[in-house]
Amino acid sequence: MRLRRLQANLAAFVAAICLGVGSAHAQLAEQVPEVLEEVGVVEHLDAKLPLDLEFRDEEGNWVELGSFFNGERPVILTLNYYRCPMLCGLMLNGVVDGLSEMAWTPGAEFEIVTVSINPLETPELARAKKQNYMNRLERPAAARGWHFMTGRELEIKRLAETLGFSYTYDPVSQEYAHAAVIFVCTPDGRVARYLYGIEYPAKRLKFALLEAAEGRVGSALDQLILYFYHYDPTNRRYTPVAMNIMRVGGGATASILGVSLGIFWFREWRRKKRTDRETKETAA
Repeated sequence: MRLRRLQANLAAFVAAICLGVGSAHAQLAEQVPEVLEEVGVVEHLDAKLPLDLEFRDEEGNWVELGSFFNGERPVILTLNYYRCPMLCGLMLNGVVDGLSEMAWTPGAEFEIVTVSINPLETPELARAKKQNYMNRLERPAAARGWHFMTGRELEIKRLAETLGFSYTYDPVSQEYAHAAVIFVCTPDGRVARYLYGIEYPAKRLKFALLEAAEGRVGSALDQLILYFYHYDPTNRRYTPVAMNIMRVGGGATASILGVSLGIFWFREWRRKKRTDRETKETAA
């Protein structure tokens, strides 16, 4: 446990340096290994993804990236690689942990597409990794909505460039250096939000998906809650918007917001319990 915590802290620290955020970068810039100088993220919000790119799914079939963008559901996009010894596993575990606390399920309200940045990796490896994460999530229905892809170097680089995601291969360690970030995209294939780090709490994931969906998914209450929240790029989290609260009633609205949030998260808890129960019944 202590080793795992140390690895997690190290990965988050390295990711922060790679991204150039916080005081750590300013203090330790001179100590950053040369291989990491080519690693980072330049946000391309609202950029249109190259949906004509083709990748192989975990069954070995070539499919267009656009097939996952149906105009109805938002998409979480991650760039990792399946033989990554530490950071990728921590990131994808973080996604699973966030999903475990949500009632929403990949394939129903949204999609997840994980693309390997290593062009040498195979669909067989992608399929094995998918099974690992499906076992960890313990929600069989999610398998139809979380896609593990491999591809050719040209297509991988084009996708990464569109996202502003710079990575590099270190021949010494024979590993890829990259930042810890996932991308939330609109149903029609535009970049809506960058979520950094190795932990993705359920609230942050759901708000990002609601925002990206532009009203296409979620209830009226979900949209109301989102109206009172705004993504703060400095703190990289969703925070209450005082102006929107004041617009609809000041103190009284704050009380209503508190009640609404209580209903919102109670409903999420109840839906999650129902989903877990249905999953257990299906397994039985």
